[in-house]
Amino acid sequence: MNPLLLAVVGLAVAIAGWSAAVLSGRYGMATPVLPPTGLVTMGVIVVLTLVLGIRVLRWRNGKKKKMLNPILAAWTLVLAQACAYTGTVLLGWHAGIFVEQLRIWSLRSSQELTGLALGMGGGGLVMIVVGLVVERFCRIPPEDGEDAAKGLPGHPRPGKAKGEGEYAYRGD
Repeated sequence: MNPLLLAVVGLAVAIAGWSAAVLSGRYGMATPVLPPTGLVTMGVIVVLTLVLGIRVLRWRNGKKKKMLNPILAAWTLVLAQACAYTGTVLLGWHAGIFVEQLRIWSLRSSQELTGLALGMGGGGLVMIVVGLVVERFCRIPPEDGEDAAKGLPGHPRPGKAKGEGEYAYRGD
């Protein structure tokens, strides 16, 4: 994942969240913030992502006696990326609401909403960190060094005899 892309998405969603908070306040509607039960859902997603990520990490760093299900590893990677993107959206949205709520912070109801938006933004930040960390857990380090992975002359790729082609089928 590209952290710059996450930052751009977060900024765009923060502007949208701020705009939604301004418009909802202007027209007397409720501020669009998630309820506190959203933190429980975030926690479950984070724990599940961490558990699956640690499982992949243990396999990657262990003796590899038992083969890891490749579908499980792929699902773990996709879950980690989804966790990071979801955290970015939640952090951005609630950061925009938090900025708007600071303007009217002295009112009692605003203090509750400001704290809720801050908590949701913090939960989003935790999701981003866990998603990025678990994504790193899913990377497989090169086994025979950089030269073999690049296929440089004199260093055949693993599993290929010297002089063998890149593809199994040649259309000659």
